[in-house]
Amino acid sequence: MTRVFSGIQPTGHLTLGNYLGAMRRWAEVDQHRADSLFCVVDLHALTVDHDPARLRRLSRQTATLLLAAGLDPEVCTLFLQSHVDEHTRLSYLLECVATDGEMRRMIQYKEKSAKQRERGGGLRLSLLTYPVLMAADILAYGADEVPVGEDQAQHVELTRDLAVRFNQRYGHTFVVPRTTLPPVAARVMNLQDPTRKMGKSDESGTGVVYLLDEPDVVRKKVLRAVTDSGREVVYDRAERPGLANLLDILAACTGESPESLAGAYDSYGSLKKDTAEAVVEVLRPVRDRHRELCADPAYVERVLRDGAEKARALARPTVDTAYRAIGLLPSVTEPSPGAAR
Repeated sequence: MTRVFSGIQPTGHLTLGNYLGAMRRWAEVDQHRADSLFCVVDLHALTVDHDPARLRRLSRQTATLLLAAGLDPEVCTLFLQSHVDEHTRLSYLLECVATDGEMRRMIQYKEKSAKQRERGGGLRLSLLTYPVLMAADILAYGADEVPVGEDQAQHVELTRDLAVRFNQRYGHTFVVPRTTLPPVAARVMNLQDPTRKMGKSDESGTGVVYLLDEPDVVRKKVLRAVTDSGREVVYDRAERPGLANLLDILAACTGESPESLAGAYDSYGSLKKDTAEAVVEVLRPVRDRHRELCADPAYVERVLRDGAEKARALARPTVDTAYRAIGLLPSVTEPSPGAAR
């Protein structure tokens, strides 16, 4: 059976972009068609300055929202990255296969390091090497597919390169995964700056719709979205990015194509109004289910505990094989291959 792995960082409150670009597909498609693992990658959140108490709150909130979005622990595996030691065990081995040049070519490293320098802060080494940890997240489970947004596709390509290189040097150990991109709204953009994606860590929040925003707040943000010059409603990502973003969002909410939707409107105002209402309705069941789950925290804790146990059992054989393949002696508690019993 095909195995799918994907993860999400608890670096901020989850957004409409996270939901339309990834979470909804995980719930409606991926968990039902494959052996699926979904991970709150909390270790990745340590690559930049953070408040420990806030990280704990966001990690729990992220897991709860994934359940609210429709992930079913009876069907898929949901867990926290830090609860499964195999991620960090494998990451170091892959650092011994990766090169400095590969890390520095990562687009997200260039963007995030530039922001850190602008703020006058130092760069953590983990910011440079976290794509290797991401590769370990994927390769530990023998994932065939990794559903991600466009901004993470480069990291999956790195994962493929590291898997092939390790297999060639030390013997076949890892499945070489492939990227799968959602067909619509793979990258929902900021409503106030449609040249930037709608990110969890946006400082102002005025261009970001959060999953837990109240309906009136959602409407206000969408109605105030930046549009482009001209009056004709057309779908053109390059020349009319603000308008294209609204059409992409509406298309993702309704299941129609952005091009056909453009032909149905003769004003920006009516498009914004319909988009706002569509977003409110898409998010309503998520907010309602989140409220129910927050009333039963023991259930969420049990899901994460059981998920980590399942994930650990899946990852450990592959990671142990990688340790032996690269030349490390087995632990004294682990019988050597062929040893007398």
